[in-house]
Amino acid sequence: MSLSHGFVRGEALSCIYHGWSYARTGDCLRIPAHPGLTPPETIRTVTYPVAEADGVIWVAAGEPANAPPALVDLVPLRSMTALAGIAAIESAAGAKAGDEGLIDGNGIHLLLSSRRDGETLIHVLVPADAGPDARIAAARTAEGLRRRAEALQKKEAAQ
Repeated sequence: MSLSHGFVRGEALSCIYHGWSYARTGDCLRIPAHPGLTPPETIRTVTYPVAEADGVIWVAAGEPANAPPALVDLVPLRSMTALAGIAAIESAAGAKAGDEGLIDGNGIHLLLSSRRDGETLIHVLVPADAGPDARIAAARTAEGLRRRAEALQKKEAAQ
């Protein structure tokens, strides 16, 4: 079970399936099925540099090349996974992502991040002062864009 499905308990991240708890160093702290056991040092998970900026949590796969981009006056609305690469998303949006992975256009702001081969995380951002109608419209626009990008990716793969 991926620890991304886990939960934070105190200063530890716990697996939702088995309940194993890990320190921020990646060391296993506790195995509930064996309460008297001190977990060996070999039971650990990989850790990554993390930063919070403008309401978004940034995780670097290695040493970050630079600080997270400033998302001035934007707040996160939702995130979704697209079964499409960044090029297909850019094509569906009719705009290219900047160096920081941000697409601005049509009243919607998208922060793109490659997840694994053929998948992209799309983080939808809206102006901080956006009301409920604008937020709903942005979510619907992003969902339509995701569908178009996935259709483009499928079409490209079939050729």
